[in-house]
This record gives sequence, structure tokens and C-alpha cells, in this order.
Amino acid sequence: MLDTHGRRFVQPLIKKVADIFIKFGFSANQVTILAFILGMSVGLFVYFDFILISIILLWISGLLDAVDGTVARLRKMTSTFGTLMDITFDRLVEIGMILALALKHSEHMFLFLLLACSIIITMTVFLTVGSLSNKKSEKSFYYQAGFAERTEGFIFFSGMIIFESYAYLICLAFTIAILFTAMQRMNEAKRILD
Repeated sequence: MLDTHGRRFVQPLIKKVADIFIKFGFSANQVTILAFILGMSVGLFVYFDFILISIILLWISGLLDAVDGTVARLRKMTSTFGTLMDITFDRLVEIGMILALALKHSEHMFLFLLLACSIIITMTVFLTVGSLSNKKSEKSFYYQAGFAERTEGFIFFSGMIIFESYAYLICLAFTIAILFTAMQRMNEAKRILD
């Protein structure tokens, strides 16, 4: 929801950061890889209780995850492989976060397993609709908006990092938000694919 409806408010910042990366000769794929490396390091910092570093790196990786597409569009170098890398690396960062939080809160491991399953479900719908739909968006495939998008995920992950005692409740709320998003996307898919 925030990615779709709030993007116009943060796009000027994203473009400024993209311009800096372009000035230093970075390709979109290099920005994607940098976002991935930073994002994957977050799980380690979470596990070892470096809360502030975890939050900062999580959000920097999220910013760079938005910057890479802007770099590609500004340089007129969008690619389907870049899209594949971006989506795959996003999921790997989420997996790293879920694993770190599940190990840290092993008494609630089942809830983190449910969270992972809910992400699998909603991403299956998201990617399938994106590939089957004739609709176009600014991205290289049809991007289906939903209640819980990447920014909401970062908010939930941040909540689990900061409010450790309530991580299991935040995880449950995140799972419900993702499943609601999957139902939203299925409902839209029924309309646009029939």
C-alpha cells in the first residue's frame, strides 16, 4: 500500500540517490547487489542484538531496493534479468530476516514458519498475475498493489527488532496482513484474468 500510494512522496529522494549512483558509474544491477548485501547482513545484526545497526541497514537496503529501478529507468537500461535479481534478492533478504528472528525467538518458531508460508502464497499470486496479465506498469511486469507491500514488511520487521517482547504478536499481525494481501490480489486477478 505504501509503495504504491506513497512512492510519489519519496520519489524525489529516490531520484537524488539514483543520480548519485549514476554519477559514480553504478549500474542498476550493482545497486541491486549492494542492497542485497546490506539486507542480508541485517539478519546477523538482529541475531546478535545490534538493534540500531539492524534498523539502519534494513532501511538503507530498502531505499537502495527502490533506487535500483530508478537507476535502470534513468539510464534506459532496464532488463528482465535485473527484475529477476531484484525480486529474488528481496525474498532472500526476507528469508534472512525471518531465520534470524525465528532463531532468536525459537519458542515462537511456528509463527515465523507461518509468516514464511504466507509470503510464499502472496508472492506466488503476485508473480503469476504479473506474468499472465496484459496490463502494464512502470515496472517490467504488472505490479499488483496490495495492503502489505515491501515498505509495510520493513515496518513489521522493524517492529519485531525494536519490540522484542512482542515479536511473536507482530509476526502474527504481519502474517495476517500478508494473507489479506494475497486475498486482495486473488480477487483482482479474478477480475483481470477472466
